[in-house]
Amino acid sequence: MTAGAAPDQPPAMPPEAPLAMPVQDLARFDAGTVRRPVGRHAAPWGARILVFGGALALTAYGGWQMYETVAVSGSPTILQLVLVALFLLTFSWIALAFTSAVLGFGVLLRKPAPPPTPTALTGRTAVLMPVYNEATARTFAGLEAMHESVAATGLGAHFDWFVLSDSTQADAWIAEERAFLDLRDRLGPGARLYYRHRPKNHHRKAGNIADFVTRWGAAYDHMLVLDADSLLTGDCVVRLAAAMEADPDAGIVQSLPLIINRNTLFARLQQFAARIYGPVIAVGLSAWSGRDGNYWGHNAIIRTRAFAEACGLPDLPGRPPFGGHVLSHDFVEAALIRRAGWAVTMLPTLPGSYEESPPSLIDVAVRDRRWAQGNLQHSRIIGAAGLHFASRQHFATGIAGYLASPLWLCQLLVGIALVLQTAYARPEYFPQGLALYPVFPRFDPVRALQLFGLTMGVLLAPKILGLVLALREPELRRACGGAGRLAASCALEILLSALIAPVAMLIQSGSVAGILLGRDTGWNPQRRDDGSIPLRDIVRRHRWHTLLGLVAGVAAFAIATSLFLWMSPTILGLVLAIPISWASGQLAYGLALKHRGLLVTPEERDPPAVALRAAELTARNAQAGLDEADALAALHAEPVLAEAHLRMLPPPEPRPRGRIEADRVLAEAKLGEAQSLAEAASWLGPKERMALLHDPALVAGLARLPREPGAA
Repeated sequence: MTAGAAPDQPPAMPPEAPLAMPVQDLARFDAGTVRRPVGRHAAPWGARILVFGGALALTAYGGWQMYETVAVSGSPTILQLVLVALFLLTFSWIALAFTSAVLGFGVLLRKPAPPPTPTALTGRTAVLMPVYNEATARTFAGLEAMHESVAATGLGAHFDWFVLSDSTQADAWIAEERAFLDLRDRLGPGARLYYRHRPKNHHRKAGNIADFVTRWGAAYDHMLVLDADSLLTGDCVVRLAAAMEADPDAGIVQSLPLIINRNTLFARLQQFAARIYGPVIAVGLSAWSGRDGNYWGHNAIIRTRAFAEACGLPDLPGRPPFGGHVLSHDFVEAALIRRAGWAVTMLPTLPGSYEESPPSLIDVAVRDRRWAQGNLQHSRIIGAAGLHFASRQHFATGIAGYLASPLWLCQLLVGIALVLQTAYARPEYFPQGLALYPVFPRFDPVRALQLFGLTMGVLLAPKILGLVLALREPELRRACGGAGRLAASCALEILLSALIAPVAMLIQSGSVAGILLGRDTGWNPQRRDDGSIPLRDIVRRHRWHTLLGLVAGVAAFAIATSLFLWMSPTILGLVLAIPISWASGQLAYGLALKHRGLLVTPEERDPPAVALRAAELTARNAQAGLDEADALAALHAEPVLAEAHLRMLPPPEPRPRGRIEADRVLAEAKLGEAQSLAEAASWLGPKERMALLHDPALVAGLARLPREPGAA
């Protein structure tokens, strides 16, 4: 139901336009219901044969070399065969990334042109920004900057703007309402800016989007889904809409977001890597996926009716982490909309799509834990009926990406066990027949060195290919500080990434182990601001990594100097885990490198106008104190805000007799006992505050309290 409005105020949401979104059956699918495409589109089988055939051949060659390395003494032992099997699994992962990057490199050598800028549009697009306890000053600044940029194209009339809140913190909720009302007043009624807060964040972001689709979706041909940190130029937005209109078979068109506005050391590493290496990987993925592409959950435009018909997500049987609602919903939505006969495509060369990234190693680990659970949960979905091969491959790639770390760890441990066996075990293995000497389990050192070189070459090739492409582009090369600084930045990124990799491996292995043991990750808001984490938290998080590195170093040196040298990169990364993690979140180190022209991206040398405008608006919003006000104090001090808040509340749901809402009852009791706003605010807990804000009677009772005890 649309929120009510005072006669002189427009409603917070437009009239509802319901659209059915049936829950999909993953176990059964009727192929006769698949939509017939309007156009004829050939699948990129040549690219797929190159990528998957090349990866298979490369893996087979690497596996053979590994077998020959361990079988130098004759028949390999069981432990050696386990090492070969683990090598095949981990090497196949990097081999596929290598062949995909080679394909992307070949495509980019031809310099494909992005889609043209349209002069007219015919459909209506809803721009959706889901928020969950975000920094309001930044969120609404980005939204306002994008709104202005789209309006400057002359095609702004085709877009409506929605902030869809799932916030569960009272201060964040009221800050959003204040920011919305302020922005709507400044833009005027013609801006078509809307705001909705859900009382319960059922199914999280997927449920947030589904709620919009089922209540307002029928009014819009497309929806452009953002994240709270998304930033798109107006030109990018209208090109996405035009691409959707030009392709009647498209269900999702995904852009490639580049990372901007990052200044901590770790975030700058991610920003530089995404800018230089990301296009090679993304273009390769787009080339072999074709119209069976993937969706990353944001900065993409979606055909609304297709999404509604195909993407109603079921709850998986069982309890989390593998049961319950679908956590990483975007991959699943791409697979389901493709199953229904719609195309999922990517425009990796489309400029103007941006996002931000977590500022430190620990922040990434927190986000990665959630992603790990979501991707491993896809093991319950990969076999769903009717899915395309490419969709299953996207699931498999995501699952493998998180299983790779524990597999690498197991491979390392088996390698150490084999060295121990060689150093200390009694020779008990003899060849068939008579022999004068026992055969020790050992390795072929020449082949081992060659295999190490092959592995490093395959692992680093995507980065080298990205560097080559950047060096070939004069403008990009100059924007990154010239050829020398660009090459030095790549070397620095590779070095620091190598030191971080062992810590990341253990963190990710721990996450996977926890998920397999049945531990649910929950859903916490992502920290997006630059800034460091307290040293005590870093020490607590990494103390076991450091201890493991010290023990491994001492043990490896005691066993054999060669083992110590072989493990030295891993040992060094673990021993330095605490200072590396601390440095990763430091602004000073990131800015020092930026000052010296290292890890610099073109978007820093020449910032997009929309990013500059968003930064200006963020500073203005921060000065206004949007994120600093206490929710209860704000409503008490601003009757106009309180009145608007009440108008935006949805009608209360019927309460069955006998079901007592404990938080509301406690809020009512504490409010009745309180003799001032200050007293009530000190008594009410977070859930009780939310219950109060959802109840018009309690909000009215709050307004009647004096601000301080004894005040009139």
